[in-house]
Amino acid sequence: MSDEHITIDPEERISFNNQVDYCVGTGRLGLALTEEYLKELKYVQDMIGFSHIRGHGLFSDDVSIYHEYEEDGKTKVEYNYTYIDRIFDRYLELGIRPYLELGFMPDKMASGTQTVFYWKANTTPPKDYDLWTDMVVALLDHLTGRYGDEVYSWPIEVWNEPNLPGFWYQADKEEYFKLFKKTFRAIKKKDKRFKVGGPAICGVKDEEWIRDFLEFCIKEKIHPDCITRHHYTIGFPERIGHCDYSKLEDSEMRFANLQSTRDIVDSFKEFKDLPIHLTEFSTSYTPKGVIHDTNINAAYLARQLSRLGDMNEAYSYWTFGDVFEEQGVPNSLFHGGFGLVAAGNIPKPTFWTFYFFKQLKLFGGDCVYRDDNTVIVKNGENYAGIVWNIDEEKQAAEFTFPLSGDGDYTLITKTVDEKCCNPLKFWHDLGEPAYPTKEETELIRDAANPFTRSMIVKPEKGGADVSLKIRRNGVVYFTLKERTFTPDRGYDYEKAVSFH
Repeated sequence: MSDEHITIDPEERISFNNQVDYCVGTGRLGLALTEEYLKELKYVQDMIGFSHIRGHGLFSDDVSIYHEYEEDGKTKVEYNYTYIDRIFDRYLELGIRPYLELGFMPDKMASGTQTVFYWKANTTPPKDYDLWTDMVVALLDHLTGRYGDEVYSWPIEVWNEPNLPGFWYQADKEEYFKLFKKTFRAIKKKDKRFKVGGPAICGVKDEEWIRDFLEFCIKEKIHPDCITRHHYTIGFPERIGHCDYSKLEDSEMRFANLQSTRDIVDSFKEFKDLPIHLTEFSTSYTPKGVIHDTNINAAYLARQLSRLGDMNEAYSYWTFGDVFEEQGVPNSLFHGGFGLVAAGNIPKPTFWTFYFFKQLKLFGGDCVYRDDNTVIVKNGENYAGIVWNIDEEKQAAEFTFPLSGDGDYTLITKTVDEKCCNPLKFWHDLGEPAYPTKEETELIRDAANPFTRSMIVKPEKGGADVSLKIRRNGVVYFTLKERTFTPDRGYDYEKAVSFH
């Protein structure tokens, strides 16, 4: 970022689609049966409040929906919704609704034995597509019976990353298209109000898959309700011990990749302006990506959040918490987990980036300024904004705000950077305890909060200059609001603080 002085134009109106709270990811749904998972989710919901949650394993055997049994010499099917009801009931109690990812394959329905992850999610097509579609429709029927018409608003995504051979057997494109067609038609036959999207791809041959998917939909007279894809921003990681080390990719290159999907979709007249959902995004795509725990991650993702809405109607961070087992049970408190929060409800720096963007949304008003390091909104005569510094030392952002009236304004800043809000460093200084005690956890959590500061701003000639210091890998949220002064009779602040 530069040290240039920027004058805010209060009449400027800049497009800014801030959907920071639309959806968040989770490890497999079965983890929602554990205490630590629910503690972390409650904390995230209390502080940020996401609308939807998307995770793997809806039909995996640990959730235990699909069952076969023998009777009179015939194989019969039955469904068990005990666990999924328990999981979704708790989600709704916490104010969050499912984004239904349809996967993976129940072992008894699967056509093969290929699995992925520590928990062995089956990634092969069904041995019988009627068994699959019957199971999907039966679940939707159960959910609408239990939760009512709101289920029609729960987005549905068919499978996860079928363009990667580890997630869909041999990355068989034609077989995935078959899965999508049969699933889409079965759901829409049940009720057209359900919203169904795909192809949920990630990275490899993404432009080819999107284009071929849309051409297939035209051929089959299918109109998905949204296009879904994933977005990660690192190169191939280097693994050392339990940890993955990665270099961040250039932000502009990654935004260009997202724009290419938007352009491909809009190039089909049948699908122009069709919503695009990033059903997963983060920096690293590995649950051992040490960057996730750093202030670097927080600053880099601030820029991402300021622009993801330019091409996408929705985006979902992967994930809300560190209860996650794709590559096994975590070995240490800070292990590079995807989560916004670590065990013990310790917020990572990136948590605050999301919290700040949610606060900006709650502040309301219109965006009046946005660049690669800043976004500022105006509501009435008040301002709020976020400023970040990805990799430069000793920089300051300086703004002139046109302010009306003769009264004072209060400037409040909340700063997250490597010096004042860095639980990773505090943990490191303690000796990197893999399993911290209760006392150590409380200390680390104390080091994980923003530095909050206030000052009175006195406008001169209808305006005021504000300088914000943004240290390396820092993120600062600020508000500049008209100050209402209501002192008690006889109270003199200056006299009180100088009394001795």
